[in-house]
Order: sequence, then C-alpha cells, then structure tokens
Amino acid sequence: MSRHGAAAEASRLDRRLDALNEARELAAGALPDDVLAGVLQVLDRASSRRSLSADHTVVGFFGATGSGKSSLFNAVSGTEIATAAARRPTTSEPLAGIWGAEGSDELLDWLAVRNRHHATPVPGFADDGTGLILLDLPDFDSTRAANREIVERMVGLVDALVWVLDPQKYADAAVHNDFLTPLASHGAVTLVVLNQIDRLPASEVTPVLESLKGILARDGLAKVQVIGASAVVGNGVDKVRAAIGRVASQRQAQSQRLGADVTRATARLAEASGSGTAPGVNAASKARLAEELATAANVPLVVDAVVRSYQLESARRTGWPVTRWLVRFRPDPLRRLNLRREGASPDLNRTSLPPAGAPERARTDAAVREFADAASEGAPGPWRAVIRGAAREGREQLPDALDQAIASTDLKAANKALWWAPFNVIQWLALLTAIGGFAWLGILAALGYFQLPVPQVPLVEGWPVPTVMIAGGALLGIVLAILAKFIAGAAARARGAAARKRLRAAVAAVAEDLVVEPVALEVTRLASFNKALQAASR
Repeated sequence: MSRHGAAAEASRLDRRLDALNEARELAAGALPDDVLAGVLQVLDRASSRRSLSADHTVVGFFGATGSGKSSLFNAVSGTEIATAAARRPTTSEPLAGIWGAEGSDELLDWLAVRNRHHATPVPGFADDGTGLILLDLPDFDSTRAANREIVERMVGLVDALVWVLDPQKYADAAVHNDFLTPLASHGAVTLVVLNQIDRLPASEVTPVLESLKGILARDGLAKVQVIGASAVVGNGVDKVRAAIGRVASQRQAQSQRLGADVTRATARLAEASGSGTAPGVNAASKARLAEELATAANVPLVVDAVVRSYQLESARRTGWPVTRWLVRFRPDPLRRLNLRREGASPDLNRTSLPPAGAPERARTDAAVREFADAASEGAPGPWRAVIRGAAREGREQLPDALDQAIASTDLKAANKALWWAPFNVIQWLALLTAIGGFAWLGILAALGYFQLPVPQVPLVEGWPVPTVMIAGGALLGIVLAILAKFIAGAAARARGAAARKRLRAAVAAVAEDLVVEPVALEVTRLASFNKALQAASR
C-alpha cells in the first residue's frame, strides 16, 4: 500500500472514529448504557492501538482443542516456537513469534503477551523488514474460564484473525455463534484455515471445503478466504504463509481491523436506536400548544376582565354625571385578579387567578403530550421516549410560570382612551346647561313668589329657553351616555383582542422555554446522531 494510500486510509479512519464518538456522545441518555460502553471500548481500543507500532501487524491464531493450531503456527513460522515448552510457563498464556523487534515491546505489553520469541525470517515470508507478530493463543473451547477470557480479549485486539478449524469440528456452533458470526464485518482481516485435511480422503477435501464456505456465508463471511492445509504434511502451509505475508506487507490490517470495529459498533448503535427521523417542531404545533396552554392558564378569563374593566372605566368617565357615581360601587374585574397596574407601579409577580385544578392540569398535560407526539412521530422508539420526556420535564413548572407570565404582561389597562376627555367635557357642559336652566327657572319662580317684576323669558320655537336648557342638557347627557356605551363596547373588544394577543405571546414564550426548546433540542440531537452514524458507517 502506498504512503499516500495509507495516509488516506488513516484520515478516513480518523473521520469515522470522530463520527462514532460524536454519535456515542449524542446517544447518551437515549440508548442503553451497555451499548454505549461497548462503543467507548472500541474507541479506547482504537486510540491505544494507533498510538503503538504501526509497523507491526498482529496476527492471532485461534482454534479449538485438537485443531492443530499450534502445529500450524509452527509450520507457518518455520520453527518450533509453540512447542518450546521449557521456555513457556503455561499453555494458558499466549505466545508471540516476532519478526522485526524494534517497536514491538510496547505493543506486546499492551496485548499482555509475556512469552515472546524473536523469529528468523523465512524465505519469502517476513524477510522484507515488515514488522509481524504471530500469536499462538489458548484454545477457545478450553474448560478453563481464564483461557476463554484471554481468547475473547485477543479477538478484540489483534489486527488480523486466523481461525484454525479441523474436519471433525469445523461446523461446531461454538466457534460460529460465539466468534465468527459476531465478527461478520471483519471479513477483510479474517482468514479461515481448514487444518488436518490429510486426514480426509482426497475426494472429500473439496466437498468439505465447500461445506465450510457455505456455513461461513451464513455467518456473513461469504468473501472470507478459506484455505485447506495440513501442518503435518505441509499441504497449504505456503498459501497460509503467503496470505499472512500479504496482510503484513500491505500494512492495511490495523486500519481495516479498526474500521471493521467501527462498522460493528456503528451497527450496534443503529440497532439499539432504530431507524427513522422526527418531523420536529412546526408553527402549527407551536400555535396549538400555546392555544391550549392559554386556555388552561385562564387567559380567556383575563381577557374578559380586560373587556369588562374597560367598559366599567368608560362608564365612570363618560357616563351621565347624574348616575355615573353608582359605577364606583362596582368592583374592577382586573383589580380583583391583581392585574391592574396603577401609574408606574412595578411589575406584578403573582395574580389572583384561580389556581390550576385537575381539569386545567389535565388540559396542560394533554397539550404537552400532543405536541411531543407530533414532534416525535416517526422517530425510533428510544428517541421518541427521549423527546416525550424532554417535553414533560417542565410540566410541573408550567402552572406557576404561566401565572407569572400573565402577571408580568402589560394589559394596557391604565391607558386612557382619547375619546373619554371630550365626552366627559360635553357631559359636564350638558349637565351645567341643565342646571343653568333649573337655576333660571328657580330665579323666575322666586321673583314671582316675592311679587317682584318677572322679566320676559326668551323663547325658542315657542319654548322657554330655561326649559330648553333643562331638556336639552338632560337629553344630550343621556344620548352621550348611550353612545359612549356602544363606543366603549367596541373599544373594549379591541382592547381585549390586543390583550389576548399579548397574553398569548407571553404564554407562547413560556411554552417555548419549557416545552418547545427542550423538544427541538432532542429532535436536533436525533438528526445529528443519524448524521454522525451515517458518517461513521462509511
């Protein structure tokens, strides 16, 4: 593999690892901890392996008891490394054959391989200066738990895997179900050797190999290389050695192995997550949520109070002065709700609205649930639960937050209407005119009572002016009061509509903070997770 190709492969692996780590971080709290822990192990393992020798390819020999794994290891190595019992404390420990010693110690320390043998190059094998480490590992079907733990650990650490099977147990479910099938994504760094073919009649070798390939295909390893060999006779050993030599000389095994690990971890994340996206938040669903929360928070009651308060204040300021004082005995609806600001009074913190009861809470919960369901429709199960959970997190704070939002909304109740002043002036002028007429007639009556000369009263269309003043003043006052009532009704509805708009904006702001933003954040997290997962898979 060229330097440029190796650099490109390393860069691609960097991007995939970064994307996998991003997906893991985004999935925290949404996917099971054991799945995320497995991904973290892959990332930690990749980081550790890449920090060690890139010049060495680590090839592990795995096999069951009696498969001839150690014999094949020796045959490929060209020396009796695996049978040097005097130098091997226990058969339960892995043993390493090393070609190219420089830089191998730290790598072997990380692998926890203590038994090391520096091998001499075999013609055509590891004689080009390429670093190579062959590991003879304990039997994976050993009755000793420690041996199996070593095998399982090494399966996750070596760069390339050589599975040594024998004609008697090549279809054993233990190796296929426990190891080969879970490593289906690692076909590029996997070699399967059917050893001991010398024990088969020549006519059965090909059928047995074909049978093994069929089983591997069902394991997801249809493209893996399968070689028939005999460590005792020497058949196929050159092919095994050549296959391992190609892996080592191309120096792709480490990247391919880690890439396969990333593929497998990505698949586990995808499986745990499920497929799908969430439609997220839209204007219609936000408006619906705000509408329902406004109703639950008694916004209609406040709007009605704004309307009635305006009408009451209009009557007090523009009604017939003779009867308007009666309005003062009627309580102001906004003041009863503690929602009227007087002058430059500070913002209110609380209202006197009825506390949220069971019906209001049920309506609030239903609105939040409907909003979350709409935002998460189509999302995978775990993420749908996360999105719904995010919507419910602020549920307990909603009643109090809505009450404070209403209390802090300026309803413009203290604003005076421009038409009040002229109506009020005219009303008082009309009243003064009527009073002037009464006074005039009173003076005339007094003069007549005291037998004094009574001046001639001017007439208008045959009517005495004082009488016209009394009738005109009273009639004008009543007409103005009726007209003011109609104007006040229309203006009150307009002020109520403006108050409704401001209150709904305040409610929408609370909904945005406690419901919409948390939901939108989780929807965005799902989209980012899917994007990172897609990047990690290629």
